[in-house]
Amino acid sequence: MKAVRIHRHGGPEVLIYEEIETPKPGPGEILVRNRAAGVNFTDIYARTGFLYDLDLPTVLGKEGAGEVLAVGDGVAEFAIGDRVAYTETMGAYAEQTVVPAHYAVHIPAALSYETAAASMLKGLTAQYLLRHTFRVEPGQTVLVHAAAGGVGLILAQWANHLGATVIGTAGSAEKVELALQSGCHHVVNYREEDFVAKVQETTKGEGCHVVYDGVGRDVAKGSLDCLRPRGYYVNFGWASGPVDPIDPMDLIRKGSLYVTSPGLTLYLAKREDVVANAQELFDVILSGSVKIRTHTILPLTEAAEAHRQIQSRGIIGSIVLRP
Repeated sequence: MKAVRIHRHGGPEVLIYEEIETPKPGPGEILVRNRAAGVNFTDIYARTGFLYDLDLPTVLGKEGAGEVLAVGDGVAEFAIGDRVAYTETMGAYAEQTVVPAHYAVHIPAALSYETAAASMLKGLTAQYLLRHTFRVEPGQTVLVHAAAGGVGLILAQWANHLGATVIGTAGSAEKVELALQSGCHHVVNYREEDFVAKVQETTKGEGCHVVYDGVGRDVAKGSLDCLRPRGYYVNFGWASGPVDPIDPMDLIRKGSLYVTSPGLTLYLAKREDVVANAQELFDVILSGSVKIRTHTILPLTEAAEAHRQIQSRGIIGSIVLRP
């Protein structure tokens, strides 16, 4: 079968489209024929060697959707022909992927493979951030950085749906407009304005209950100054680079703040969490409260171009690869 692998870490040029052996599912696993695979910043981290310690060569991609071709011993929830989506499983940039049944879910009939593949990792990230890491309630104020990005668009719409006042940041006039159309009540172009000053002005000096930050270094320090006393700074991504060290004494001085950097895997540790979190995600999508925006769909052969577009930070929405 065909797949995209890396044999060494580096730039997009290390992504090689090649023939590899078709895998077989073992106990507790299913074999999925991929119809779509999502592209995420976590794939950039894997390709460059940041954050992940991978055995090379390896197939990249941590979310996909397709139908079940085979099931391994001990798998009772899935059968051949089932439409499924999955995440937290390296290897989605391929025609077929072996997936632990633990991380797979059935796709509702009304959802396309492309929507499912574009929403699993990003959507489940938004789900745990909003419903578990800091549980957003009506009347609260939240700040979403990169509000026109893949996760940011979902966060903004979902937080609005939960009754919060949503302030977003974005890096262009086009992205500002999209964020305003996608759940944000106020949006700051951080390339032209001081987002801290605008947040304080918008909140009349009270600050936000929580900041959701998938950008990292460029906005981390300022994010702390956007919070009200005992507010939460939640860093879940590093598009601009890792966050510089934070002095705990600063957290006291700035209002007894909380800082956390959560990851999706631990929120999916139990099978019942995978099913329940995915069901809540699919429910808000099917209700129309959250719309999954796809920037572009590219053939699997153009995985390198997908990575270049992601790293440019100029895209709006998600990129999907189609085997």
